[in-house]
Amino acid sequence: MHPLWIPNRTVADLLPVIVRRLVATTVLIAVSAPAARAQAPQQRFHETHPAMGTVFTIDLYANNQASAEQAMNLGFDEIDRIEDLLSNYRPSSELMRISREAANSPVTTDPETFQFLERSLYWSRQSDGAFDITVGPLLRAWGFFFHQGRVPSDTELAALREKIGWRHVLLNAETRTVAFTPAQPMDLDPGSIGKGFAVDRVAALLREQGVTSALISAGGSTLYAIGAPPGSAGWPVNVPDPRHLDSREAGAIASTILLKDSSLSTGGCTEKFFMKDGHRYCHIFDPRTMRPVEGMLQTTVIDPSATDSDALSTVVFVLSPEASKRLLTSRPDSKALIFSQRSSGRDCFAINWPGTPCDPLSSHSQKESYP
Repeated sequence: MHPLWIPNRTVADLLPVIVRRLVATTVLIAVSAPAARAQAPQQRFHETHPAMGTVFTIDLYANNQASAEQAMNLGFDEIDRIEDLLSNYRPSSELMRISREAANSPVTTDPETFQFLERSLYWSRQSDGAFDITVGPLLRAWGFFFHQGRVPSDTELAALREKIGWRHVLLNAETRTVAFTPAQPMDLDPGSIGKGFAVDRVAALLREQGVTSALISAGGSTLYAIGAPPGSAGWPVNVPDPRHLDSREAGAIASTILLKDSSLSTGGCTEKFFMKDGHRYCHIFDPRTMRPVEGMLQTTVIDPSATDSDALSTVVFVLSPEASKRLLTSRPDSKALIFSQRSSGRDCFAINWPGTPCDPLSSHSQKESYP
């Protein structure tokens, strides 16, 4: 973990967080002694917290409510801290400062934000531009930024061409600086990787607090499982089958995964989209065409890292199933389940995925452990 680093925050601003962390340490020490003697069965606790435009949840097992609440409050404080760094809605965030200033001169940033940008550009390189955090102008042009969908003209899109492209973002690891070329402001959007980044930070923090069984969820789209519930091989996670949303089989489950010490992320167009002249426009873009992805329903990815599973769920949504398979061949710990929208032919693709989720005869009853 990097040291606590919050831009534009005073010591007074930080006092509530510091006090909570000190209290948490005291409580955890206080409850550890009797727990060690009695070894009472742990109980499951659940809390929610709105952040990053969604609702985060933490389910964890602890000896008592006091220790559970302290651990979960620390986790939610960490999510708020990451949002302070990476929000593209808050002018005071570090990411928005970089978006404004990196065109004028190289901007020195903190180690954590730099790591976030490095990983974002890594997936841009690996996917040949299918993943790109510079798509902020597209979200605005298509009306997704303010949740008012519209179809921009070809002229509007052409004018945005020079404002989009991960190759315009230059990172210097020696000086920890960010610069844009050509010299013009960019609109960095963390939406396809930021929640996973936050989930990874929370998982690391909970482990530091001695938590051995927890499930962290960023709005249900990115999950991370620490250990497993007592007496179980993992945390059960159902992957829905989107092909039956409009039929009597709505709610069908394609696969049930027992998740342990790993992450699962899902991307889809079943919730965030708008309709225009009978056509559905998805909120996930192909940065190379500057248009919403067509013909894809849902992608789900399992990976040891929540940051990577979050990014990969977008990568495989944008790429063809064949290209996704080539990409994941070198990543045996990454699994993908892809549902496309095709009137004929194959509409389900499993890459390194356990079991046979694309088989309609077995998809409703199978349960696989991972890892």
